[in-house]
Amino acid sequence: MTPDSDQAPADERFGALPQRPGKIIAVHLSYASRAAQRGRTPSAPSYFLKPSSSVAATGGTVERPAGTELLAFEGEIALVIGTTARRVPLARAWSHVGWVTAADDLGLYDLRANDKGSNVRSKGGDGFTPLGPRLMDARTVDPTGLRVRAWVNGELRQEGTTADLLFPLAQFVADLSQHFTLEPGDVILTGTPAGSSVIAPGDVVEVEVDSPDTGVTSGRLTTTVVAGTGAPFDPSLGSLPSVDDTQREEAWGSRETAGLAPRGLDPQLRATLERVPVAALSQQLRKRGLNNVTVDGVRPLHPDRKLVGTARTLRFLPGREDLFAEHGGGYNAQKRAFDAVETGEVIVIEARGEAGSGTLGDILALRAQARGAAGIVTDGGVRDADAVSAVGIPVYTVGAHPAVLGRRHVPWETDVAVACGGTAVQPGDIIVGDADGVIVIPPALAAEVAGAALAQEDEDAWVAAQVAAGHPVQGLFPMNAQWRARYDAERADA
Repeated sequence: MTPDSDQAPADERFGALPQRPGKIIAVHLSYASRAAQRGRTPSAPSYFLKPSSSVAATGGTVERPAGTELLAFEGEIALVIGTTARRVPLARAWSHVGWVTAADDLGLYDLRANDKGSNVRSKGGDGFTPLGPRLMDARTVDPTGLRVRAWVNGELRQEGTTADLLFPLAQFVADLSQHFTLEPGDVILTGTPAGSSVIAPGDVVEVEVDSPDTGVTSGRLTTTVVAGTGAPFDPSLGSLPSVDDTQREEAWGSRETAGLAPRGLDPQLRATLERVPVAALSQQLRKRGLNNVTVDGVRPLHPDRKLVGTARTLRFLPGREDLFAEHGGGYNAQKRAFDAVETGEVIVIEARGEAGSGTLGDILALRAQARGAAGIVTDGGVRDADAVSAVGIPVYTVGAHPAVLGRRHVPWETDVAVACGGTAVQPGDIIVGDADGVIVIPPALAAEVAGAALAQEDEDAWVAAQVAAGHPVQGLFPMNAQWRARYDAERADA
């Protein structure tokens, strides 16, 4: 199949294509490297639409709109449909692909949050889908042996092959054709590998798709970023661009690249919390009016291990057969939580105090440990308790139970506020545990509470030393003015 030159559109934007696409469908996450970077791995492909007016030819420019900062490139393999496809099986899906070429799926993260996954504005701008410069005949390439690379100002930033795909290219064709007709000229953007990042006015992005084994190539698709000269977005018409650290991290590719502080606790705060017992923290929180901060009913599998980290949450609903059939299998919320936990985080599980089923076992404990998690707190049961204990990661639970997940629980959602052991826990709350139990500290109070608790511990240790030396408790615990003066004097000398 080759595009008919007599039918080539006059509009230069579509000069590299057989015709103006009727629709452009893009895949959200498809490469394992990108999924690892984002901390989430889909169990099936998901998609969004881009307007054909976003197509651009090689050698053109793309505007970063005035008042925005997070325009990002994504080098991708583009499939151009050659023959109509409707409900085609996977085995025949590739035969409906006419051509393969390079794409740059540009996106403006300043508008991403308000799009809520649709990407209508963040990905639909004029010039946001450069394609070309040449079409590769799909019959001459092996879809399992393609490579995509992207350069910014001559520096290689992305390189991925179809061997790293979570789903084969043909699956996108077969899957989409279940839902609507793919027509000749339609384009499928098949996702991007790790390495996508922010670009600025003056940057030149090049993307190439090739078959290393045969030497067939799309050539380099070139786009130059320019500063937008138009008026800023009108707030009376719609929501304005906005950015936060989450969008900056995802646009740049990492917190470090975005110039943000690492996730997790400040190292000095962590060190202080590791020295202070939970009982002392509870006392300081109570002085500040916070009494409902203990995760009740859970006990440690390793009483000698201290637990300190920030909360990453998982919520279970009560077991219901129809809901479990829909949400319990495949890449469910439980698996997603353990795959997404980051270094220094604690997985906190809401299981309603229901001990009649396991909420994790040794495989998930191993996954949490491999991801660098600080520990796990569940107000439900643990399966394979001896094996979980042998993993070594700190785990707090109401007890052991041999039953699998589906008996009492439905894995429902992650990264939401949960109730664990009768206590509200929000993602990002600070979790501290020892042999006495587990406590939840609001992040805004953590440094103050930890410092006060440490000071109190030093004071209590001094008092204990005086009692051990034979002094009576009366007047010493708590200290009266005389003992306080002595203590302060010794502290000053020290």
